[in-house]
Amino acid sequence: MSHLSQKFLKAVAGISIVAGLALPPAQAGEYEATVVAEGLDFPWSLAFLPDGRMLVTERSGQLRYLEGGNLSTPIAGVPEPFVRSQGGLFDVVLHPNFSENQWIYLSYSAGTRQSNATTVVRARLTETGLADVTQIFQVDRKKDTPVHFGGRMAFLPDGTLLLTTGDGFEYREQAQNLSNHLGSTLRLNDDGSVPADNPFVGQAGAKPEIFTYGHRSPQGLTIDPETGTIYQTEHGPMGGDEVNILKAGHNYGWPVITFGLDYDGSQVTPYKEMEGMELPFVDWTPSIATSGIAVYRGDLFPDWNGDIFAGSLKFGGVYHVDVEDGVAGEEEILLEDLGYRIRDVRVGPDGALYVIGEALIADRYKSNSGKIWKLTPQPE
Repeated sequence: MSHLSQKFLKAVAGISIVAGLALPPAQAGEYEATVVAEGLDFPWSLAFLPDGRMLVTERSGQLRYLEGGNLSTPIAGVPEPFVRSQGGLFDVVLHPNFSENQWIYLSYSAGTRQSNATTVVRARLTETGLADVTQIFQVDRKKDTPVHFGGRMAFLPDGTLLLTTGDGFEYREQAQNLSNHLGSTLRLNDDGSVPADNPFVGQAGAKPEIFTYGHRSPQGLTIDPETGTIYQTEHGPMGGDEVNILKAGHNYGWPVITFGLDYDGSQVTPYKEMEGMELPFVDWTPSIATSGIAVYRGDLFPDWNGDIFAGSLKFGGVYHVDVEDGVAGEEEILLEDLGYRIRDVRVGPDGALYVIGEALIADRYKSNSGKIWKLTPQPE
């Protein structure tokens, strides 16, 4: 268990009663949470448009606009995903030059129960729906499990696109196998082609798209816009949830090293570290079932600048980790009393922190319990 695993410092007493939602009172100078959308069917991700609207994905296959608290009808043209267990529609990101080209990127699980894979399409966003929808990438090793897809995306400052992929649960050894894409973070050009400077380009038997490998189920990805640091969250088995700092060509250890146990209590491996394999920046043991992650950069919460915020699907709440000089420090848990599985955390262009989730007790296959909250400073 890491030094951080024992430091759930509940420094924030609670949040205000906002939008009719009864919540514990906040400390002055902390934050308040406002519900900005509800009735969503397992919301998974959101993206901020230049005109002030947001795009929201629902795992069941819908992409919607959110404007002024109102959700649109589903946007036409979204490919039909394979929706089962953890599978469905995942992330949405804008092209860095979206204002000029209107390109958006969607990740989702495609295929059938017997043969499915994480897939990315690029499309042009129009007022009547998606146009020029083109599949630019699909994971090369299809699987017969409906879990551990990865599916998070983020653009690097150089205009290349990162995509996380999972190990498929039943195929964890493949996360150490460079000849397929399972259990990796991939780096692509904006058209899905391979950047010439990827770390395994030209290596015999290695997939050239691979940027990092040795991952289990990475469901969070963000890039610090100030430092360029790439943070990724990753589900461990029973324990060993991680925040990793990604570096090109590095091996993050799964399943050779882990702080977690298998679900029957047995050891996945006797090793917690090994030469040539990266240790996590943050480890959570017991597991919190970590999800989306954000680095705060903004003016509304100056004390939070450079800190990371990760969602918890198991316990609910947002885990705020103080980061000073590249070192992870104390933690606090925000929104822990909501009773919601937190799926994603994003920093808006207004400096507010946006959090999306679904009820902890919701039916896993049919639900409209999803909400989005906006966190702003608590008035003095």
